[in-house]
Amino acid sequence: MASGDAMRTLIVGGTGLTGPILVRGLLDRGHEVVVLHSGRHETSEIPPEVEHIHVDVHRQKQLREALAGRKFDVALSMHGRLVEVAAALKGHTGRLISVGGECVYRGWLRIGDPNLFQTMEPSPVPVAEDSPLEERGRDPFVDRMLEAEEYVMRCHTEGHFDVTHFRFTIGYGPRQPGPTEWSVVRRILDGRKRFLLPLGGQVIVSRGYAENCAHGILLAVDQPEASAGEIYNVCDETLLTNRQWVETISRIMEHPFELIDVPGEIAEPGHLCASPPFLNYPFHEVMSLEKIKRHLGYEQVVAPEPALRKTIDWLLANHPEPGSAMEYNIGDRFDYAAEDRLIDSLHALRKALRAERHGTPYQWKHPYPHPARSKS
Repeated sequence: MASGDAMRTLIVGGTGLTGPILVRGLLDRGHEVVVLHSGRHETSEIPPEVEHIHVDVHRQKQLREALAGRKFDVALSMHGRLVEVAAALKGHTGRLISVGGECVYRGWLRIGDPNLFQTMEPSPVPVAEDSPLEERGRDPFVDRMLEAEEYVMRCHTEGHFDVTHFRFTIGYGPRQPGPTEWSVVRRILDGRKRFLLPLGGQVIVSRGYAENCAHGILLAVDQPEASAGEIYNVCDETLLTNRQWVETISRIMEHPFELIDVPGEIAEPGHLCASPPFLNYPFHEVMSLEKIKRHLGYEQVVAPEPALRKTIDWLLANHPEPGSAMEYNIGDRFDYAAEDRLIDSLHALRKALRAERHGTPYQWKHPYPHPARSKS
């Protein structure tokens, strides 16, 4: 335990999207912070007084040795190997705050599915924490996330430590390893004038700016009794359609696009490299924030437009190299020749269809009878 009344807090991960924000928030609260990570992603945004433990979290023996003899008031697991982290933390903390993902909800993720529009299922809008979860065996990645959630909540029930678990959604902000905004930003930098939008960009997908998600976690840190044993959605409160998302980025960068609607089935993953993959969701994927607002008093601290400005500034200073691993992570091939062929085909088809007349013209009439003139 730390000297005096200072809380001693461990962050596993801590150098990615939300980590440095959490570190600063904990230091502001008077916590003594220790960050455990691989050492491959050091950042100057973590103050020098913070202790670092460098260890490969994937190696359980190394992890247990690194934690030997250490005690923490609270541990935050921001690492993907949640089961391994939670198992190693038994006996080292009385409280665990863990992070998973929203794709545990039924129908929310099909990685690499070539028939995305046929296999994805619409979920409730918005989806609450007690909404149906995905069935096992439909996606290996989702299976692991479900297992991790179940494991940490079982740790809570068995009394190993009090657990609060968060479901993150698509994140954005500085240090994001798979920045979906780069699909728009790079096309602007490359001088593209036309931008393909599946389904007209009318789908709404919840997104979470790093500072907003970190704020939700810190609210749980501050309210251990209210949050113990709970699972929370956390993301931005303000919802934008995919079209508004692209328009906001283009407005910030002062580069208007001609936005071109494309039928969803044509824009499926792997088909003609038709559009940035993050725009391919066929249904709304909206997370309810009612529970975290009611329990912890959550409100977003940064709205999407200023959040995107910060994200874009970071991307311009730290942009991925064409063909790099970061570009690969977002699944965008930036195949402009394929895009242009598809756009030209769509324009030709629409022109041909407009030249034809299909069916009998309809003349609208009011459903209730209205005499031409009032009777005297």
